[in-house]
This record gives sequence, C-alpha cells and structure tokens, in this order.
Amino acid sequence: MAIYFISDLHLKPQRPDLNRALLCFLDQITPDAEALYLLGDIFEAWIGDDAPDPALEEIYNRLARLSQNCQLYFQHGNRDFLVGNTFCQQIGASLLPEYAEIDLPFAKALVLHGDQLCTDDTDYMAFRAMVRNPEWQQAFLSKPVTERLAIAKQLRDASQAQGAMKSSDITDVNSATVLATFAEHQVRVMIHGHTHRPKIHHHTLPSGDTAERIVLGDWDQLGWYLRADKQGYSLESFPIKPD
Repeated sequence: MAIYFISDLHLKPQRPDLNRALLCFLDQITPDAEALYLLGDIFEAWIGDDAPDPALEEIYNRLARLSQNCQLYFQHGNRDFLVGNTFCQQIGASLLPEYAEIDLPFAKALVLHGDQLCTDDTDYMAFRAMVRNPEWQQAFLSKPVTERLAIAKQLRDASQAQGAMKSSDITDVNSATVLATFAEHQVRVMIHGHTHRPKIHHHTLPSGDTAERIVLGDWDQLGWYLRADKQGYSLESFPIKPD
C-alpha cells in the first residue's frame, strides 16, 4: 500500500485535459492507494461550497468513490482556500490545517501548501492575510454567486499581472522561513507545492541534522505526484495529453 500527494492541478473548465489526466491518475492509484493528500490549488478557483463548478462534477464523484477505500485529505491552497467542510464531506475528505504533521512509513513529515514559506513576497503575504481572515471570508461568502465570480476573476487577473513582474527569487520560498518551519515542527521531511518548481531539496538544519523538502509540481504539460511507502518515496511525473 502507498500514500500519494498531489497539488497545483488548477482544475478549470477551460482545461478538460487536466480533468481527464486526474481521472486516469485516480484509476491507476486505486489498487494500492492507502491515502491521497490534496495539498491545495486543486481547483483554479473556489467561491464557496454552495457554488461548486458543475463542469467538474465528474471529478467530485470520482474522488468520493476513491474515498470509500482510501483515506482522502484536503489542504487549502491560495486558489481554493474557501473549500469548506460541506464539500469535504461530499467527497469523503478530511480537511487539514495549513500545517499538518503526519506519519509516513519511514518518517514523520510536515505537509503544507507552501505559500506560507514565500515570505519575501510581501505583497502576497499581505493579500494572504486578508483573504484568510474569517471576517473577510464571511463577507465574501455572503455575496451573490455572480458577484463572487466577478471578484474571483479580478483577484486572479491581478495576481497573474503582479506575478509576471516579480522575480523568481521573490516568488520562491525564503530559506530562513524554511529552516524555522523545520525547527518549529521538529520534522526532517517537508512536503509542499505552490511554487511550481518540482524538486527534492536537501537542507542542513542549525542542529547539524539533514532534512529533505519535497516540492510537488503543477499539472500542465506534465502531471506530478509523490508516492511514499515502506521502502521510501519517489517524485514522479507523467505526460498530459493535450486536447
């Protein structure tokens, strides 16, 4: 049996190839999947559990079927931070906190979306604090669906425009924040997405111990996932067939 991790699929109606790739991936892992962790930005946008995108209904149903024989976990990303308990119950998933310590067969690990580590991007961190505020979320969710859709589009457009002007260093993780997070949670394995830069990083902690930070990739031309079992782990990718 194995544990799987994915993030940053950014599912949306305009990319049916990603929907098909996810459905195929879920079919392939079903025989040996003990758990599947969805570490944020599974959806390009989420405006509330009362307004799921009907174009992704097949995805919701397939995840619900998987959860009958596999533990399913969902963690918020910077795109789908409004996913709530209602939707998680619909697909049979447990909603994780933004920092979650888990036991893997070979080590204790910390899982997170990863945007918390990008502290050099001060504009984004201010935006993150705003939209994660319960009062802001309550006010947003109280608006009509059409208004929420318009606001979500404005926020995405602004984010993309700002991101295009930022250097790659600013939008990547901050090394000091990474080390501080390792120290705070007392783990030597960290798993996250967000940066769209899949890689296994090796860190030397202040104690002199070594730690590994596994960065999941986004799904575009390739689909990325992490597979872990008693023998260890591997960061894998597969081609996504375009329409």
